[in-house]
Amino acid sequence: MKKNRVKEMLKERKTTLGAWATIGHADVAEVMAQQGFDWLVFDMEHAPLSIGDVQNLMQATSGSDIVPIVRVAWNDMVLIKLALDVGAMGVVVPWVNTKEEASRAVRATRYAPLGNRGVGPRRAASYGSELVDYLKSADEEMMVVCQIETQEAIANLGQILSVEGVDAAFVGPADLSTSLGHRGDWHHPEVERAISKVLEASLDAGVAAGIYAMSVEDAARHAAEGFRFIALGSDTGFLASGCKAALSALGRRK
Repeated sequence: MKKNRVKEMLKERKTTLGAWATIGHADVAEVMAQQGFDWLVFDMEHAPLSIGDVQNLMQATSGSDIVPIVRVAWNDMVLIKLALDVGAMGVVVPWVNTKEEASRAVRATRYAPLGNRGVGPRRAASYGSELVDYLKSADEEMMVVCQIETQEAIANLGQILSVEGVDAAFVGPADLSTSLGHRGDWHHPEVERAISKVLEASLDAGVAAGIYAMSVEDAARHAAEGFRFIALGSDTGFLASGCKAALSALGRRK
């Protein structure tokens, strides 16, 4: 298995930039992979992507050096196993609220005796032809990104980040603001304070802090603050903003 350069960058406290891939077409994923992102997250939580779609999208990006990551639909060992078997080098796990849930996510990415991932000769291991080599290095190269998006998760941050194998704590501002009673207002002072808590706790624990930036300006601010795993947007968002910018430049506004 090749080295996970994003995991190495995070260990070195370097900022990594990525995006969400939600459109199930290989051309879109390939174009995104050619733009210089460090990683792409193929979203199976909110986007209508099947595991077959994700494999096809990863194959389309294999000519680039982006690190493929999958946001699974839930913290489930079978869903995580499928994502890793098709070639993901990490998972984003939604709704991690406790130490036990963080530990469950990590175990699902590790083979025994460190975890409970099943062994299968699929794409990640070159369909079996490189299975032995893959088994030797997979545990070390896998990334686990825990999404912090509820009041409960904020309260349990220290315990969640104490779990060995958690590489990043990732803030979902939309869900976090909703959980805190400020739906749609991700710049509310209470939401901003919660986001700061994630950053501070991550730095204290030696874990990377990540966030989905709601604008380019937010992304720059978060990078300056110390966030190291920053999503700049999604394929659909880039498509919409590009269309709007072109139309606006010619005086056309919706």
